[in-house]
Amino acid sequence: MEVFETARDFGRALDAVRAKGRSVGLVPTMGALHAGHESLISRAIAECDHVAVTIFVNPLQFGDPDDIAQYPRTLPNDLECCSRSGVASVLVPSVQEIYPDWPDPVTTVSVGGVSEPWEGRFRPGHFDGVSTVVSKLFSATGRCRAYFGEKDFQQLVVVRRLVSDLLMPVDVIGCPTVREEDGLALSSRNVRLTPAQRRAAAVLWRSLLAGRAALSDGERSPDAVASLMAAVVDSEPLAELEYAAVVNPVDLSVPEVLAGSDPFRLLIAARFGSIRLIDNCAASLSFSPQRDPLERVSSGSSDQTASQLSANQPIMKG
Repeated sequence: MEVFETARDFGRALDAVRAKGRSVGLVPTMGALHAGHESLISRAIAECDHVAVTIFVNPLQFGDPDDIAQYPRTLPNDLECCSRSGVASVLVPSVQEIYPDWPDPVTTVSVGGVSEPWEGRFRPGHFDGVSTVVSKLFSATGRCRAYFGEKDFQQLVVVRRLVSDLLMPVDVIGCPTVREEDGLALSSRNVRLTPAQRRAAAVLWRSLLAGRAALSDGERSPDAVASLMAAVVDSEPLAELEYAAVVNPVDLSVPEVLAGSDPFRLLIAARFGSIRLIDNCAASLSFSPQRDPLERVSSGSSDQTASQLSANQPIMKG
């Protein structure tokens, strides 16, 4: 495995890979790698000849200085994980490498429309930071397949729009959310939860399941489904709801009424003390709940638990 500190050297190495007729898969990360990231790497390795990972804590997408200061940084472990997983190239750039004019970058990228509601409302400027860094990483990488988790669903939508509008030679691949046994989506922020907050955070998945159940029971009002999801979160004393919604998965708009066979996306966001968590799941009017809520992680959606990945789909390759 080669580790690069400059975008130029990273790009030249990947150009050489493509010159030999080999395909490139890219997994952009902010480090603190967990089983969710490993599932992206595993998917990329299964589908591409040469897999590259980027590790960069992007300051431009953080609005709160305390948030970025507390973001976990585990580079030695991350590099070991990449090596064991079969990653061929890793880019670990400095802030100055990505933003030569930091802290006042001259050039930024903004995606309108899909970046404005939901996370855009609660984290102003966040998606400008995401769009800017992703544009730079894609530019450095060149033609590739890029793998993103569905856990950050709005980010996935924004990146897809970015690539489409700017005619980038990148295929954006959305991958299933990896969850703990109680349904909590894996996130680098989870390690900052207290034990009580960690137990409480499972309410996010319960709220999504409640929304799905309402749809299967015949509810067709997106506002009513969102209100039910919100009530589940509000029942948890340690949770502070920010939003709950049923949206079109392409443009993130709220339908006037739920109808037809097309899928919807259920979104939820809440704070547990100072820690902010988001989650989502696919839903449709034809969804049939399973008896065991944890079965819905794999049977009712494309999501998987970390133990299922470990038992059924090994993600580490020696």
